This record gives sequence, C-alpha cells and structure tokens, in this order.
Amino acid sequence: QVQLVESGGGLVQAGGSLRLSCAASERTFSSYGMGWFRQAPGKEREFVAAFSRIGGRTYYDDSVKGRFTISRDNAKNTVYLQMNSLKPEDTAVYYCAARSGSYYLTAKDYNYWGQGTQVTVSS
Repeated sequence: QVQLVESGGGLVQAGGSLRLSCAASERTFSSYGMGWFRQAPGKEREFVAAFSRIGGRTYYDDSVKGRFTISRDNAKNTVYLQMNSLKPEDTAVYYCAARSGSYYLTAKDYNYWGQGTQVTVSS
C-alpha cells in the first residue's frame, strides 16, 4: 500500500511563506514521479508542480512559477513545496501525489494521493 502524508499547511497573510512536506514510503519515492496539486472550493483539482519520474526535472504551473519551489530529500523520502509571496488566490487544499507514468499535468495521471493539507492566505 502506497502512503503519502502531507503536513505544513496553515493560515498566513498575503506575501508570507509556507513550506509543505510530503512523506512517502521508500518504494514510492524511488519508483514514482511526485507532484503537488491544489483544489479550491468549487473548483477542479489543478496542477501546481512536479518532478519528472527520471532525471529530477521540475515543472510548474505558470500561476506559481517564480514563487513556489518543489524539492526533495531522498534521505528522508520527502518532497517539499516551498511557497513564497503567497496570494489569497493560492488558498486551497494542497495534495501530494505519486504517478508511475511520464505524464504529469492532470490528476488522472497520478495513481496515489495524500489526504491533503489546507492552506489559507488572508488579504
């Protein structure tokens, strides 16, 4: 059973920062591509950032490029999402996900999901 556990969400003022963490099982970390998605109330789950499955290349949605950074600590089997210059429109539940394929942009490309962590940005 693949397990992903997110943490690090919370309430922050606009312009502030948060770092989300996603702890994964060892098998997950070495075998799957990892990504972050978010879902705001009444909206579909949307892509935020991801690693390629091989090579460690990173990808970002245009809305977060330059503000968010995805990173990983292989020794801890953990993926991070550093979020800076947060805006009210970044408010959402953020999900960590793992995939076995190469495509990374849509939720259907991912096989496993964490439980989500709430991020709220006040204006």
